[in-house]
Amino acid sequence: MPNLLKIEYFLCALPKFIHAPPRILKFQIFPFEFHNFLHLHIHVLIGMKHILKVVDHEIWIVALVITIYNSHSKLTSKRKTRFFLLCRDSHCTQPSSEPLFSANLQSPSSTQPNRIQSNPLLPQFQRKINQKHVSENPLDAPRPMNHKMEAMAENPGRSRGLKYPSKNPNKPQATPPIPKPNQFPSHLDAPNVSPTARALCDILTRSSPQDIESSLSSSRIDPEEECVNEVLRLSYNYPSSAVKFFRWAGRGKKHPTHTWNLMVDLLGKNQLFEPMWDAVRSMKQEEKLSLSTFASIFQSYCTAGRFNEAVMSFDVMDRYGVKQDVVAVNSLLSAICSEDNQTSAGLEFFEGIKGKVPPDGDSFAILLEGWEKECNAAKAKTTFGEMVVRVGWNKDNVAAYDAFLMTLLRAGLVDDVVRFLQVMKDHECFPGLKFFTNALDFLVKLNDADHALPTWDVMVSGGLMPNLIMYNAMIGLLCNNAVIDHAFRLLDEMVFHGAFPDALTYNMIFECLVKNKKVRETESFFAEMIKNERPPTASNCAAAIAMLFDCDDPEAAHEIWSYVVDNCIKPLDECANELVVGLCKLSRFTELKRVAEDLLDRRIHIYESTMSILKDAFYKEGRSARDRYDSLYRRWKAHVKL
Repeated sequence: MPNLLKIEYFLCALPKFIHAPPRILKFQIFPFEFHNFLHLHIHVLIGMKHILKVVDHEIWIVALVITIYNSHSKLTSKRKTRFFLLCRDSHCTQPSSEPLFSANLQSPSSTQPNRIQSNPLLPQFQRKINQKHVSENPLDAPRPMNHKMEAMAENPGRSRGLKYPSKNPNKPQATPPIPKPNQFPSHLDAPNVSPTARALCDILTRSSPQDIESSLSSSRIDPEEECVNEVLRLSYNYPSSAVKFFRWAGRGKKHPTHTWNLMVDLLGKNQLFEPMWDAVRSMKQEEKLSLSTFASIFQSYCTAGRFNEAVMSFDVMDRYGVKQDVVAVNSLLSAICSEDNQTSAGLEFFEGIKGKVPPDGDSFAILLEGWEKECNAAKAKTTFGEMVVRVGWNKDNVAAYDAFLMTLLRAGLVDDVVRFLQVMKDHECFPGLKFFTNALDFLVKLNDADHALPTWDVMVSGGLMPNLIMYNAMIGLLCNNAVIDHAFRLLDEMVFHGAFPDALTYNMIFECLVKNKKVRETESFFAEMIKNERPPTASNCAAAIAMLFDCDDPEAAHEIWSYVVDNCIKPLDECANELVVGLCKLSRFTELKRVAEDLLDRRIHIYESTMSILKDAFYKEGRSARDRYDSLYRRWKAHVKL
């Protein structure tokens, strides 16, 4: 019997590499590219051995395997079942090399469905080879950039039964659209484009595809590295032209890593995944691959809604010389969770990898930010609890604390927010100013001073420096709830935190004192406002005059009126009318008539409603008072006509 190459892979991945629908599965060849399928034997182990009938050049699958493929529940329950594929190692040949980027840049959906192609995302098979004959797995070798990728990476329609579905699996979902032209910035709308880059971009957009390279050569422009990068950044809308420019600019010199990464990102953002992987293979040959390259790949797949391919890219990155460390895990996790309603898919990947690559605080922060975006408080609590167990309390993990507490807050779990804040404080860990700013804004809208105060105290005790806006928001909330003592406390301490009270700060407290009829406090605080050159507004002065008359303190009311007149705090009308009404209530008619005439002389408007109040009061006092009112009314009427 000839030497055999033994390859091992999990059964749960079987549907990912099958082109045809399940109903015609038994007539299809497995799409593993070994170039020759001669004397192929397959042994499937599912509990006990079942041997499949094998014919040269064609594989006939028995009903047992079809049943497993069609039944998602059975497939899920047998994830740890394995199959072994045996083939003659002499037929595992190496493909020939071709020029750089000769692959046709068509949209992924244009790929023919029944082609058998190589796929860099196929798992690295474990090989057990006869000691007398060792053959090389072609999947382990770098491939030229023109080599076609496996069909699944080209055609979104082939990704059936994904482990990380992009949407709700119970609902039919449309394939993510391919980016439309002019979706990305171009040299026509981007600011500060260099003249050389603009000229090159004009060539790429105006020349016919077959004339681009000749037009570039005729321009006699020798672009520097930064210029090449600038052109690529502005050519995302024209990937085919960008590839030709990239190839032309690289003649006679090697592109640096950053330029290669731009090319990979450009192709990925346009969902041209086959050429993207061609570029990755060339980067491997030139030893220019880095984590940044794969981070771009992850982002491109996730943006296209192809989360399964993103995870498989992570699975093979170590074969390209890029380490699967926690930074790589976080890059993929961030790409998944940044998409709408995909945190559960990110969590599934996280659960599968955390045993191999221990997570750090950033890993949990990414998940918690995903739960925050989805407002899933229950999942956030579970993730936060695991974070504390695995990585402990770390004062540097501010992003995780921010996201967790904001999730609880948006879910309306304000009591839990205060409780967890206290727990964090006990461990000397605090969220950032971002959380406290959002939390205060949220609590102010709820008019919830009871929870805002402890939240504020934790923030200040954590060494964070609230700004003037935050102080004003908090003082305003306290004043609205008549918590005057705490409002004064914040006013006294804010200067020590570098936030100096402004006119709004003083006026909110002054208004609160007036509304709550704090006569003595109003008088003393008014004096403090004048001393600190933070005068009350005209409306607050009018309210204070009315309150002081009601509380039998006309002298203080006159003092405020005198300040208003002397400092010309406009408009004067409201304060003047409150003064007149106050004197009327005290039955000071002689003084009232004198003040009213003075107001008319100053051309200060007396309201018609005020005149009605005066009429009722004067007419009750008898004939003499009535005559005085009539005289005042005639002057007022003449003033109104003016």
